[in-house]
Parts: sequence; C-alpha cells; structure tokens
Amino acid sequence: DLAVTAQIADRVAVMEKGRIVEQNTTRTLFETRKHAYTRALFAASTHQPSREARVEDTPLLSVTKAVRDYRLPRRTVFGKTPLFRAVNEVSFDIRRGESLGLVGESGCGKSTLTRAILGLEPLQGGRITLNGDDISTGMTPDLRAKMQVVFQDPYGSFNPRHTVARIIAEPFHLMGRPVDAEDQIARALTEVGLTPDDMRKYPHEFSGGQRQRIAIARALITRPELILLDEAVSALDVRVRAQVLDLLADLQASHDLSYLFVSHDLSVVRRITDRVMVMKSGQIVESGETEAVFQNPNHTYTQTLIAAAPAIPEDWTHGAQDAG
Repeated sequence: DLAVTAQIADRVAVMEKGRIVEQNTTRTLFETRKHAYTRALFAASTHQPSREARVEDTPLLSVTKAVRDYRLPRRTVFGKTPLFRAVNEVSFDIRRGESLGLVGESGCGKSTLTRAILGLEPLQGGRITLNGDDISTGMTPDLRAKMQVVFQDPYGSFNPRHTVARIIAEPFHLMGRPVDAEDQIARALTEVGLTPDDMRKYPHEFSGGQRQRIAIARALITRPELILLDEAVSALDVRVRAQVLDLLADLQASHDLSYLFVSHDLSVVRRITDRVMVMKSGQIVESGETEAVFQNPNHTYTQTLIAAAPAIPEDWTHGAQDAG
C-alpha cells in the first residue's frame, strides 16, 4: 500500500524477483521513481479501469427498509433480552448494469447486509427483491443462480483437496449439472484469463491473483445477473489488483452484470463504481454518484472517512513519469 508507506516510512526499498531494484528516502523515491518496476507499481496503484456506461433505469435488486437484529445476553435473569440492530431500515436499489459501492468502517453492518442479500441472514423487517421476486424469506434455486459472490480470500473459500474443475462446478448444485459442464468450466476459465488445462490443477498451484480469477470463474458459471464482491481485491498487490479490476470491468460489459462492491478501500471503490453508499451504525448515511460523493461529501461521517484514507502527498508526485 503505497499511500500507507508514504505516511509512515522514512526509507523505502522496492523489491522485484528477490532483488532490491531501488531504494531511497521515501519522498525522494516517490518523486523520482528511477526504476521501471517502481514506475509500474505507482501506475498500477492509480490505475483506472476502462468502463462503459450501460446502466439501465430498471432496478435489478431492491432492498426496502431491511432490518437485522441480534439477541444479546440478558443482564439479569428475568430481564428483557436486549437486541443489537446491525442493519437499521436500509433501502436502496441496484440497477441493471450498475456497479454500486458499499463502504464503511469495520462493524458498520456491511457484512451483515451482504449476508442478508445472499439469504444467509434472516431479516426481522423489510424485504429484498431480485427481478421483482421477494427473496427475503428464501430463494428458489433459479433465483440463487442469478446472484453469486466473490470473497476476499479465495484460498479460504476453496477446498484444497478439490480440483479447479470441481471448485468452479460447485454452483451447479443450484440448477443441476449440465451435460456440457466441462465445456462451460473451460469457457469460464478462458473468460477470466486462465486456460482450460487449469481445471485439472489444485488451488495451491496458483498465485493469489490467479486464485481470485478462479473465484470469479466460479461466480460466472451460473451466468448470474448480480455479483457481490466482498473485499474481493483487498488482499491483492497493486499490480494484480489493477489486472483484476480490468477483468471485472470487461466481464461487466460482456455479460451485462451488476456489481455490489463491498470494500473499505475508498480508492478502489472510487475507480470501479457508478454510485456509492456510506454505511454507519447499520444505516446508510449518504449515497449518490461516486465522484460527487467523493468530491463533495455532505455527511460528517463521510467527510471523516475520506479524510482518514491514506493518500500520497500531491507534491510528491509532481513531475514523476508513470509507466503506461
């Protein structure tokens, strides 16, 4: 994380393939970037995926006054059971072809809301609809196939004993294994930049970025309309992250996908989403067009969140020539 490094380090060493290729005081290195690999790292850290504006007005997913409560331990034997409200009357739509960001600090309710959308958490109030069908009380296999998820740690969501083919085929249990399953797996691997031969390998044979591509292939296999990306690039280094963001943008255009991009990384959300929602204490405190929210945040919490995000000082980058 170059922005964090800029704020806390006195000196910086850049390593490539086991060698230190450049080192200097932090400010000097950030200003000069003499080695090509250093310049490539900086270019990747600010990479802007090329995205087509193909957002429709029709809502794909609608969340209306969603409420999720958790019971807390009683303080006295005969006292009332206290409740913790993790999601407090949240409402929003995701339109077809749209990328919607959801940001907020840890414990704000992002993950609970995500699990509720996936049907993994019951609601105590409100409703969630997908294509107009109420999914807040359960989903049919056909509806589940229309919504998939990509997690932060692909290795943790894979069974290490299973081949890539078996991992990618897991969602087929929602709709029955098709007769051309192997062809579909090969196509999914090709779509994410891997090869059909990779289906016979195991997760440990791949890098972190490649494993995330496998996770994306698994999400694509049912031909969903909505993919929830839960911190999907936060564990990747800057160059691989830029490549995965490009891949997601390409897949959105070619498959008419909608994304809910859940992240604490504001810089990534700013580059990959059309609109953004800011969540605090279980509520959406601000939402709007992404660039408008970042340029002119109205809520004090949004202002604090943006101000707290690490950033490279602007005068450290003047005159530096990034790699293309």
